[in-house]
Amino acid sequence: MNNLYPWQNPLWQRWLGIRARLPNALLIKGQRGIGKLDFAMHVAASMLCTSPDATGHACHTCASCHWFELGTHPDFRLIQPDALSEIEEGEERDTSKKKPSRQIAVEQIRSLSDFANLTTHQGGHRVVLVHPAEAMNQSAANALLKTLEDPSGAMLLILLTHKSQQLLPTILSRCLTLAADLPGREVSSAWLKEQGINEPDRVLAQASFAPLVALEIAQADTGEEGGGARLLLQAIRQPAKFNAYTLAEQLQKVEPAKVILWMQQWCYDLLSVKLTGHIRYN
Repeated sequence: MNNLYPWQNPLWQRWLGIRARLPNALLIKGQRGIGKLDFAMHVAASMLCTSPDATGHACHTCASCHWFELGTHPDFRLIQPDALSEIEEGEERDTSKKKPSRQIAVEQIRSLSDFANLTTHQGGHRVVLVHPAEAMNQSAANALLKTLEDPSGAMLLILLTHKSQQLLPTILSRCLTLAADLPGREVSSAWLKEQGINEPDRVLAQASFAPLVALEIAQADTGEEGGGARLLLQAIRQPAKFNAYTLAEQLQKVEPAKVILWMQQWCYDLLSVKLTGHIRYN
């Protein structure tokens, strides 16, 4: 597991204060692209570790840490949409099968009842991570509310959300909230430079100053696809030759997430055209 991002150290200190009076449910909220999932995984690893260090971080050497890093820890569950699981595992979707769901289904939440009643493997806590919480459909949200109303003392439920306003007020009221702030531009810019990004301020502006989104934009624009943003820009710069069907066919070969990132860059570069009269490609 990677270390915390440099902007997350204050957030970790706030978590340590919360851990001293551990809630049954923790809501981590903040803008997309600032590392909330990575942070939550650190929290989960530290909760399950049998020998955390003096700063509360997992030791990465005990058997529990080994299981966690392999994704096989018996006291941990990650609940997320099937579509997101496929992207993270790098699976190629069989087009003959039904599209994976973008929602968290009620069956996934109901499975927590059996999980909560199991004896913990090492006599400690169980940790459940729901990501992103706003992906729950109405039935799943209602099922989760029942779990929150009858909590298990040995289980920590962590909800991650980019859009807390979409969650039921009754769910919000039963969670202790930990707000993940957007990192400052200087910290994000320095981190992006460490990742080899030459113009960090430009991609940060394109990414609404979310550093992980900025990194994806920069990598997508220099990847094997040759820069999807350029593909879009070239199409609109030649309106006489513009063919929407051809462009759509080309974009179908690209990951949907990258298309979104490139569309963001497209809008940013269009604004540059209006303000400066030229398109920036560097």
